[in-house]
Amino acid sequence: MNIAVDQYVHLASPLHRWEPRCKLIGLMALIFAFSFVGNLSILPAMVAVTAALFIVSKLPVSFMLTRLRYPGFFILAVILILPFISGHTVVLSMGPLDVRQEGLISVLSIATRFLSILTIGLVLFGTTPFLTTIKSMRALGLPSILADMAFLFFRYLFEISDDLRRMQTAMRLRGLSLRRFSIHGLRTLAWLGGSILVRSYERADMVYKAMILRGYGHAGRSQYDLRASSRDLIALGVVLMLAGGFIAGDILA
Repeated sequence: MNIAVDQYVHLASPLHRWEPRCKLIGLMALIFAFSFVGNLSILPAMVAVTAALFIVSKLPVSFMLTRLRYPGFFILAVILILPFISGHTVVLSMGPLDVRQEGLISVLSIATRFLSILTIGLVLFGTTPFLTTIKSMRALGLPSILADMAFLFFRYLFEISDDLRRMQTAMRLRGLSLRRFSIHGLRTLAWLGGSILVRSYERADMVYKAMILRGYGHAGRSQYDLRASSRDLIALGVVLMLAGGFIAGDILA
């Protein structure tokens, strides 16, 4: 599974050139505004803004579809369950199951907001190197320990994924198949999970000791060369007004 989110940071788009701190503030404000919206009449505008930002970012559609594949299972579960259990107004009967109007409305609202928020998040992290994003958070006041933990988590997530892939390959070469349910298979999965946890702990301990030996925690405050131009500030103002417009529209509608 490819979990990299910043493999297209080399592209040249207005969003790639947008100053990281302004981009972080603006797009996060837009995400919070989307999560606040509950009025169905505002959903088309939300989809339009999301689509416009994705098009401006010049990110490939395959990049978005690949990253939305696993979160899409959650939406699929909501679509399959919610219309049958939420509300009282029956619009369609399918044998013992009744499709309810309130459930369909809830599915439409949840799915639209969910996909819009995930897409904006992919645009945010897909147009800026992850390390630059962490530096931007640090420059905006995020405690250094949280910034370091976020960076190390992202960095060693790939290492843990590689370890898991190697262990699964070794298990298949030894003839173990987990396609069929069995007690032996469950025991093997439990062993695999425990082994990954132990390896992760040992790796974290070694990394921490190496960082301490190199003076981690004793360096002065880092300074980041991040400068916002007037164009960056204007773009931030426009996005903040959009976010405020969504919230105001939901309240007044």
